[in-house]
Amino acid sequence: MTEPASDPLGLAAFACRPSTSRGRRHADSRPDLRNAFQRDRDRIIHSAAFRRLEYKTQVFVNHEGDLFRTRLTHSLEVAQIARTIARALGLNEDLTEAIALAHDLGHTPFGHAGQTALNDCMAKYGGFEHNLQSLRVVDQLETRYPDHDGLNLTFETREGLVKRCPLAHAERLGDVGQRFIDGTQPSLEAQLTNVADEIAYNSHDVDDGLRAGLLDIDALREVEWIDALDRHVEAEYPALGGRRRVYRIVRELIAGQVNDLLTTSRERITRANPLGPDDVRASAQPLIAFSPGMQARHRALKDHLMANLYRHYRVHRMTTKADHVVHSLFERFMADLQLLPPEFAESARERAGHNGRRGQARVIADYIAGMTDRFALEEYERLTDPTKLT
Repeated sequence: MTEPASDPLGLAAFACRPSTSRGRRHADSRPDLRNAFQRDRDRIIHSAAFRRLEYKTQVFVNHEGDLFRTRLTHSLEVAQIARTIARALGLNEDLTEAIALAHDLGHTPFGHAGQTALNDCMAKYGGFEHNLQSLRVVDQLETRYPDHDGLNLTFETREGLVKRCPLAHAERLGDVGQRFIDGTQPSLEAQLTNVADEIAYNSHDVDDGLRAGLLDIDALREVEWIDALDRHVEAEYPALGGRRRVYRIVRELIAGQVNDLLTTSRERITRANPLGPDDVRASAQPLIAFSPGMQARHRALKDHLMANLYRHYRVHRMTTKADHVVHSLFERFMADLQLLPPEFAESARERAGHNGRRGQARVIADYIAGMTDRFALEEYERLTDPTKLT
């Protein structure tokens, strides 16, 4: 894991470099002030899809409280965790940040409940998966440039957006789908961002669940991992209580995962001894990973969150409403394209001409997936409430 002394970026040999990027789908200028991955990051931040993440659910619907996490705050937290680990491993921070900021651009309103509902609606038309939708957003749906669709990001950023992909879809994705066909790995920056997403998701759902009163710290101590952390915090700060106690536990939760990931990943990288990104991609298994012990702790925490947070009756009410709203919107738009905004109606008719109802459904899925929680609820009211005429 020795970093090349002559590397001006201070990167390890196995890190991705903008100078050796596999490039963009469309020819592009190369300004002096930013490298290719920094330009990717900036294009993502300035995109409409990124701004909409502010009003898309993580677990709690946006209007349920100002302090709960949204897809935007989650993406920023993933980027912070991933950059810290990238720096420690000698990976490319700019590329890591770009992937982290873009990884949820394809998420539906209402979090995973919305994705499940939209996937159900699209079952006959090719399905819906938010990672593939994120790639679709940056490749096709953003319209910021006069001569091409999408944000025209580098291959390295785009490959990091697709965590999993059925072979049938992979064959249609071209360059970024080839690794699913070949059984190879993505870059270490992509692998890292995937795990950083998991660290942020679990840790901050604990925080939000406690804040909302859906989780109880004493009940959480049924999870051995949380119990050990809580006892450690209590020993260090005997009088600490309330939110300060929760913050400290969540901080320890994140730090423990980061340290385990660093130790295990360093060991894996040392054993594999990749001399460059191509060696990383040729590895049989991911090189960024938790230890078996941490994986077991993760499973125990996820089981507790599933039983006590994600299946809580208040969350289930939101999930049921989200399912109804998404299904209702999809069915009404499929039945009458005139209900869509003109640009989407025109696109749906055009796609239907080429690919029948499958093409029409994909445009409708794009429209619904791009909605914020608030807009989806308003659109539902406009379509179903007789008093809402526009």
